[in-house]
Amino acid sequence: MMSLEKFIEYLDIEKNYSKHTIIAYKTDLINFQDFLIESNYKVEIESADYKFIRLWIVKLANEKISNRTINRKISSLKSFYKFLVKTGTIKISPLLAHSPLKQSKKIQVPFSVEEINNLLDNDYFKDDYNGILKKTIIVFFYFTGVRRIELISLKSSDIDLDSSTVKILGKRNKERIIPILPKLKEAITDYLNLKSKNVSNLKLNLLFLTKSGKQLSEKFVYRTVNEYFNIVSPKIKKAPHVLRHSFATHLINEGADINSVKELLGHASLSSTQVYSHTSMERIKEVFKNSHPRAK
Repeated sequence: MMSLEKFIEYLDIEKNYSKHTIIAYKTDLINFQDFLIESNYKVEIESADYKFIRLWIVKLANEKISNRTINRKISSLKSFYKFLVKTGTIKISPLLAHSPLKQSKKIQVPFSVEEINNLLDNDYFKDDYNGILKKTIIVFFYFTGVRRIELISLKSSDIDLDSSTVKILGKRNKERIIPILPKLKEAITDYLNLKSKNVSNLKLNLLFLTKSGKQLSEKFVYRTVNEYFNIVSPKIKKAPHVLRHSFATHLINEGADINSVKELLGHASLSSTQVYSHTSMERIKEVFKNSHPRAK
């Protein structure tokens, strides 16, 4: 189990995953190890080949575990074996040719208010620079509805904390101004204080930087959203755009004018914004029922 301990250390120190994500990986790997022991296969997890993994998949399927959950468990194994190849412990991953089980396609839906509150109101983020950076990224997405590339390209000078506004440069170089609400202002202020003390190179005039002073990659931002919403949401799609979707949908659900939401999102036409209102149909039905003179 020494390799497992090194892998967990790697996720913590090098990958800087949250404690909840690390626990999920560790649980999946220990479950597979326990399966090998209980089945009396007399093989360690490091040296298990694909036939043993296949037997585990069959066992999980027989226990009525969903394909989505099985795929997540196998994904943990895949990351572990990739780490073993990287460190020279094994030559090739037994999951190299594995294809995930088919999952039923679901309509993309926004994160619920409860899911977002659960993530932001609990202790899921580390207190170090990377942890605060990741939390501020998620808070910024939800409070502004910006696109991923807009967040990555945002300059420090685009933020005006005195007037509580942020200038966003959108598609076709179209600028828009978004108000900064108090909770976002607090998050940005805390992040900026930490940034000034921890980032070794501040030459780039960008709001969000890695600890070494480099621009964030699109992959880093995607993984940040995906990693943390894996903790609180069972939804299949967990990407920055889902937070943009959530921002717009929650505003409309609370009665915001769709034209105002259009301006906040930076859409050129109203038709682009209307896609975010389809998940609000239950509220529309409720308003219609309560408002129409012949509804009662």
